[in-house]
Amino acid sequence: MFKKILVTGADGFIGSHLTEMLVRQGYQVRAFVLYNSFNSWGWLDYAPKEIQDQIEIFSGDIRDPHGVKAAMTGCDAVLHLAALIAIPYSYHSPDTYVDTNVKGTLNVVQAARELGVSKVVHTSTSEVYGTARFVPITEEHPLQGQSPYSASKIGADQMAMSFYTSFQTPVAIIRPFNTYGPRQSARAVIPTIITQIHAGQQSIQLGSLHPTRDFNYIEDTVGGFISVLKSERSIGEVINIGSNFEVSIGETVQYIADVMQASIEVKEDTVRLRPEKSEVERLWADNSKAKELLGWEPIYSGKTGFKQGLAHTVEWFTQSGQAVGYKAGIYNI
Repeated sequence: MFKKILVTGADGFIGSHLTEMLVRQGYQVRAFVLYNSFNSWGWLDYAPKEIQDQIEIFSGDIRDPHGVKAAMTGCDAVLHLAALIAIPYSYHSPDTYVDTNVKGTLNVVQAARELGVSKVVHTSTSEVYGTARFVPITEEHPLQGQSPYSASKIGADQMAMSFYTSFQTPVAIIRPFNTYGPRQSARAVIPTIITQIHAGQQSIQLGSLHPTRDFNYIEDTVGGFISVLKSERSIGEVINIGSNFEVSIGETVQYIADVMQASIEVKEDTVRLRPEKSEVERLWADNSKAKELLGWEPIYSGKTGFKQGLAHTVEWFTQSGQAVGYKAGIYNI
């Protein structure tokens, strides 16, 4: 249905996996990567050569409307993932989150409207729900901006959907819960645990252990993106992509230690704690809408699927040599 697809944020964790999968499925892909003087394409630098040879790279900045429109010219669809996503950094520099997440999304949907793009898939986050008021969390759950990051993503989601309601721009919103897997930044909890254990640390530094999350292996999240892209029924909809499995951070630590056959103790690092009212205490996805509209279901589901995904993630970090690039002894906000 789509000949050429623009992927913004293609240099990042989810974006690079998504870009590679789209190429493997036969799509022409233009990868929007953040301009830098090192000419780095982020994680796409590590993609197989046969994948790299089929990707058209566009270096730019999502905050620049002219560059965004130039990147989108000639594309049938856009998968918009470019965003600032680190919650602790949003406490430090909230203004950059408004510029990147809200105004960046405006640039995407405005260009899509002007160019007559056939599909816009905008990336949301489960953080917009805040601490669950009921579980499992459906798409009708209230939105709660408990951090500057989540507030900026609520604004971005509303901006994207406003173009559907105001101008009939064909927008669909995908709302992934906590994705994990190879290439994820050490700002996230699972890579933080793995890299500390792999570095030989027996005392693991973490924040709160009691909050729960709905973790999704990268393969499932990428599958969700492609399902939303292909489905005409997704236009004008917000769709959760989650495993429908709730697990605490404390349990996650133990699962990883078991996979890595490590004996560890966990120490609370106060620097890693969110402000009390900003911590999202509970996330658990209702994924029934994705099943109904898209026919999408997680492959790595339940406790068994989660442990399988963790094993794949541990293998990548420990056997590929990639852990060398992670600074296990430094807290990355």
